[in-house]
Amino acid sequence: MTSTSQAYFERAQNILPGGVNSPVRACKSVGCEPVFIDRAAGSRMWSVDGEEFIDYVMSWGPMLLGHADKAVEEAAVAAARKGASFGAPCPAEVELGELIREIMPGMELLRMVSSGTEATMSAVRLARGFTGRAKVLKFDGCYHGHSDGFLVSAGSGVATLCIPGTPGVPDAIAGLTLLAPYNDLAGVEAQFQAHGGDIACVIVEPVAGNVGLIPPAPGFLEGLREICTRHGALLIFDEVISGFRAALGGAQQRFGVRPDLTTLGKIIGGGFPVGCYGGRKEIMAHIAPSGPVYQAGTLSGNPVAMAAGLATLKRLAAQDYAALERRTAAFAGELADILRAKGRDIVLNQLASMFTLFFTKTPVTDYATAKTSDNAAYGEFYRQMRAHGVNLAPSGFECAFTSFAHSDADLEATLKAARAVQI
Repeated sequence: MTSTSQAYFERAQNILPGGVNSPVRACKSVGCEPVFIDRAAGSRMWSVDGEEFIDYVMSWGPMLLGHADKAVEEAAVAAARKGASFGAPCPAEVELGELIREIMPGMELLRMVSSGTEATMSAVRLARGFTGRAKVLKFDGCYHGHSDGFLVSAGSGVATLCIPGTPGVPDAIAGLTLLAPYNDLAGVEAQFQAHGGDIACVIVEPVAGNVGLIPPAPGFLEGLREICTRHGALLIFDEVISGFRAALGGAQQRFGVRPDLTTLGKIIGGGFPVGCYGGRKEIMAHIAPSGPVYQAGTLSGNPVAMAAGLATLKRLAAQDYAALERRTAAFAGELADILRAKGRDIVLNQLASMFTLFFTKTPVTDYATAKTSDNAAYGEFYRQMRAHGVNLAPSGFECAFTSFAHSDADLEATLKAARAVQI
């Protein structure tokens, strides 16, 4: 008998490419069909068939307070009652901008946009306009959205689907992107020796999250800061995942390294479609209408997203990050041990409330070592855990996320499901 979720997927394939609006949702790499979700609350989600799941995707990270947090929900509803979109300035965008700057002082000026992809795309355009240079250095496996230049050796869904870049990106554009292995300062130095005068910026996930979780090696971020300063290039931290997760003030607070520009994503809107980019005042002053670098958007500073973001960040500022990190580390460690006891090679990478289980015996420090993970084994683990009511990312190249809404009972139920897995 066809389930309601299967029926929706059949309909979706007749109207949406691959039946989805974002590739990884198709669950191809884990060998099954997607589950269509009806609602979510706290640490849980419910499918259109009424199945209940403990969620560790958390909308790919931003639901750090849990789904449908009451304060965030009330703020968004109140704002929506006043109008969904104005296409004009509203007080909440000023208040949210001030709060972000208070938490991340390096963002002296910032610009609201509608997604993390738009934020990274705009930050790179600004870096080029500010420096007068054309080339961008990124790292193998790091994903910064689907803007043309970023899809050279990207992680996330591109890695999962084995797409080496993508058709549709002209060679002339791809040629402006330089690559280095993550955590490899010697590789960065080599690129600057060859192209230093042409490199506008280095963009990096300070905690890599789109090839599975990979923390920065000691000295890596500090080294990037020094190299960029020495060569007159800008350092961009893509904190779409790590912002407000690695610490309240993001990876830049946790590791004590200040970038020139920072990009943030949907966590600043409590999960609503939003992003922003910001940084040093003299750089951001080049953005129109203050300067010549053009960027615009009707939904930028959307009043509903701004209200939800204000409520989210105010709530996060009052949370005990250290306690959540301790609980996550203990939980992820026990989960890894359960799989090792079943005879599986497991490498656990964990930081703050994020972790990834790699099915390999090779320490994972970059894209090349991440690719040693056994994706077939992860797919089997994913399917069985889903059958036991646990929702993990439908890709081995992603993070798992806990939240302040995950209870000890949630974590214990997840461990119980893992013990029942036959793998």
